[in-house]
Amino acid sequence: MGKFQDLKVWQRAKDLAVTLYKFTGDGAFGKDWALRDQIRRAVISISSNIAEGDELGTTRQAIKFFYTAKGSSAEVLTQAIIAQEIGYFTKEQFDHVKEECELISAMLAKLIHARAKNTKAVQGPRSTVQGQKT
Repeated sequence: MGKFQDLKVWQRAKDLAVTLYKFTGDGAFGKDWALRDQIRRAVISISSNIAEGDELGTTRQAIKFFYTAKGSSAEVLTQAIIAQEIGYFTKEQFDHVKEECELISAMLAKLIHARAKNTKAVQGPRSTVQGQKT
């Protein structure tokens, strides 16, 4: 832990953020401030949560942030699907974003499994319902 820039999944997520900033800066997408800002925030969240999780002191904390990054990847893919369906992305742009989101999610799943291997933190983040852990 502690060298997030060496993680291949962080590098891919950061590269996806740079790419999406370029894709969303011009044309109709650049004028749709709500969707543009939401997809940008979500894509930045992926690499940011990977970095934060890797820098934290415990495996359990790291895994929680890796799950958050995985969720952000799904959020980016959902927004990319919408953007493609309303004509903001070309097929090539959409295919690239989709492929990267799916790959990043798979890499995060492997990272979570690897980090959890020697702990009991394999489950996703816990939530509480009426004071009881679920």
